[in-house]
Amino acid sequence: MKQIYKKFNSFIGLRIRKEYDLKAFLNNLKLLLSDKKNLKNLNEKQLKIFDFVKEDLFEAKKKNRPTFKLTPNVVKEIQTLELLDVPRYLVHRYRYEMYPQLKICDNFPPYLQIEPTSICNYRCIFCYQTDNHFNKRSNGFMGHMKLEVFKSLIDQAEGNIEFISLASRGEPLLCPDIKEMLAYTRNKFLNLKINTNASLLDENMSHSILQSGVKTLVFSADAADKNLYSKLRVNGKLEKILENIKKFQEIKRKSYSDSKIITRVSGVKVNNQQNLDDMEKYWGNLADQVAFVDYVPWENVYNSNFSEVKTACSDLWRRMFVWQDGNVNPCDVDYRSELSLGYIKNNNISDLWKSNYYNELRSKHKSKLRNKISPCNRCVVV
Repeated sequence: MKQIYKKFNSFIGLRIRKEYDLKAFLNNLKLLLSDKKNLKNLNEKQLKIFDFVKEDLFEAKKKNRPTFKLTPNVVKEIQTLELLDVPRYLVHRYRYEMYPQLKICDNFPPYLQIEPTSICNYRCIFCYQTDNHFNKRSNGFMGHMKLEVFKSLIDQAEGNIEFISLASRGEPLLCPDIKEMLAYTRNKFLNLKINTNASLLDENMSHSILQSGVKTLVFSADAADKNLYSKLRVNGKLEKILENIKKFQEIKRKSYSDSKIITRVSGVKVNNQQNLDDMEKYWGNLADQVAFVDYVPWENVYNSNFSEVKTACSDLWRRMFVWQDGNVNPCDVDYRSELSLGYIKNNNISDLWKSNYYNELRSKHKSKLRNKISPCNRCVVV
């Protein structure tokens, strides 16, 4: 049987520069959350979810269900928030982590992944971009998201979804409108993340990111050695990436000293030559966090052997993907959109999330019938 990829927690190694005392943090958090004045930004539905958050975090009694816990990266995110935003963040984090486990689906996805572009200047050996059918322009997968489509998505998400990612099949900084997109996100979300290979992270782009609503900036780099880096990230040059990240941190220090943006160097663990200690030594002074995420050969699921996995895919209850052309998909492993839910211009986020088609997918997965669905029948993500 193939190795299973757990989307719930894909980190197989995470190093955080500044350590913290979890017990002391939880005690302070409990004190903060016990004051009802700090809950005034929660609506009635959110208050009900918040009761589960408090029960899981602060009550020791055993529960007959999965329980919500705070991981180190989540603690760091909480520490960047304003006081009154913490309860709302915890509600949305609970939805993100627990709804997929409890198979709960409400009006909006806990997480929205928006693809500014599907075009990339790299050909990483573990990526969809190595699929020539996908990256061939005439097949219709390549392009940039129109600014008006992006703004419509942000308008629908604001106040309903707090966890947003600007990345998927391409390099987001290649999008011609990315600076305008970033500016449009300012002050709108508690957890906005962007992933970049940092090859285009020049001075102007650094300012755009630091002035935007981005809360976590992930630099995708898989090695601390230039030869290994070049083998994994084809077309990339480690020296250039190092130079760009150094410049970004210098700009942040000089011009945005109050910025609470979290930076992470994150790599895909492909082989035994990659070492987290080496990564931390090389990148540790240039980012708040250094991590590896697990790897399963997802770069061409359509040519993979059939899988024996029967466990339901958690992403069906966690996130929704919107490609650059407005095509909405339940999954990024299905990068050719065989499971397309439709186009956002003809629908809205909530209606698609609650659609009969989406619910049928969820029902089949819950009934251990993912082997009847393509490409779920070849996929190992749970």
